Amino acid sequence: MTLPERLPASRLLAAIVVVLLAMTAVVIASTVIALDGLGNARSRSVDEVEPAGRVARDLSRALLDEETGLRGFVLTGDDAFLTPYVDGRKTEVESAERVRDLVGDVDGRVGRIEELARQWRGQYAEPTIAGVRLSGPGTYTTQDADRGKAIFDQVRAEVSALQTDIAQLGRTARDDLDHAAQVVLWLVIGMGVLLVAVIGGLSLLLHRLLITPLADLAHHTRLVASGDFEHEIDAGGPRETVMLAEDVDAMRRRIVQELATLDAAKTELQRSNSELEQFAYVASHDLQEPLRKVASFCQLLQRRYGGQLDDRADQYIEFAVDGAKRMQGLINDLLAFSRVGRLTREQTVIDLNDLVRQVVDSYSERIEETGARLEVADLPPVRGEASLLSAVFQNLISNALKFKGDDAPVIAVDVERHGDMWKFTVRDNGIGIEPEYADRIFVIFQRLHPKDAYPGTGIGLAMCRKIVEYHGGTIWLKTDVDSGTSFEFTLPVVPELVAQAEEAHV
Repeated sequence: MTLPERLPASRLLAAIVVVLLAMTAVVIASTVIALDGLGNARSRSVDEVEPAGRVARDLSRALLDEETGLRGFVLTGDDAFLTPYVDGRKTEVESAERVRDLVGDVDGRVGRIEELARQWRGQYAEPTIAGVRLSGPGTYTTQDADRGKAIFDQVRAEVSALQTDIAQLGRTARDDLDHAAQVVLWLVIGMGVLLVAVIGGLSLLLHRLLITPLADLAHHTRLVASGDFEHEIDAGGPRETVMLAEDVDAMRRRIVQELATLDAAKTELQRSNSELEQFAYVASHDLQEPLRKVASFCQLLQRRYGGQLDDRADQYIEFAVDGAKRMQGLINDLLAFSRVGRLTREQTVIDLNDLVRQVVDSYSERIEETGARLEVADLPPVRGEASLLSAVFQNLISNALKFKGDDAPVIAVDVERHGDMWKFTVRDNGIGIEPEYADRIFVIFQRLHPKDAYPGTGIGLAMCRKIVEYHGGTIWLKTDVDSGTSFEFTLPVVPELVAQAEEAHV
């Protein structure tokens, strides 16, 4: 990895910005100079040379007016014919001065024209006017006219040469204008080509210095994220990318260490679970056997000697029998609780209508005894273990029958769909549960009533939660009810069954 690749990205970007600013300054300066030249060429052509050509024509007309007015005065002697002569002299002076202001004294022709015009007036026009006024029109001779004509022909030749020179200046100005426009055009084209080249070069440079290192880093990171935690992360590019790669690799090494720790913890957990399974086996066999003997002999004592001993002895025997039975129930419930999610069976699609019907039939005597009424909606099929889901409905329905109020129990089982989950509701009109106990009731061995008032081990709702979560759902107590108890739990929708139902409906 070379030193420039180790430079910070901020310096690389700063260098790129400086280069761009320098190139922009050069381009702007060149453009300003070219546009200034174009403006000067246009001003020279439009504001100086072309007006000078028009003024030169005015100068030519003014001189011709002087000559024509003089000729008319000579022939008639009428002062009215001198008006063009006088006006022509005034226009001549103004036009000559104007030509100087616009293009200068082109090869000294304006001065020569003025000098020849003064010579023509001094040697011919003024003497001729004085002679005609003194002697009349007849004094005009052919010799005098030839002399005046010779001088005026020189004036006319200089004016024509001046117009020719100004026309040449116009062509030169137009050529300069065309050249300046070409310079501007080529400069614009060059700017476009340079802009494309700069953008392409910057794109390649940024791709090599920034995009490629980031892409390499992302590739290495994806390999680690896919599970290859032994893959070392290395990336080039600017300093920030290298530092980021080092940080990500440090995180990878930390994950490897954590995984090693987790593997050790997993091994220890597996050992602990194995011991727990062994304990469960002992509890289900070795502990239950002496417990059954205790219960059996206590019951024999109760049957044989019941009524033959005093009341206190009968009470003690009753306590022993009840304690043995409750211990058996507690051990059986603990075993069932420990087996949820551990001793798994193949999950199948279960018809909940049949399952709930069987649960209700198992409580038929209790239902008849309490006068309970069950309202069960049409339930959807779900995927799971029938014995476990049956235990959920058994616990919820048995609790509704157990914790009944003064009125006959009314138990409702409803369902509704929420996205990809079914939400089931089991409601009753019993004594209810206070909202502050909503979380406590799902903890194992947590009881809200004395065992004398309501029998049970306190494991039923904890088992319901474990079974529902094992099947991918959640269970909770609905607290915003006016009376009674309402439990809600969710189970995943079976997508293929829903698709089949929709196709059948269509």
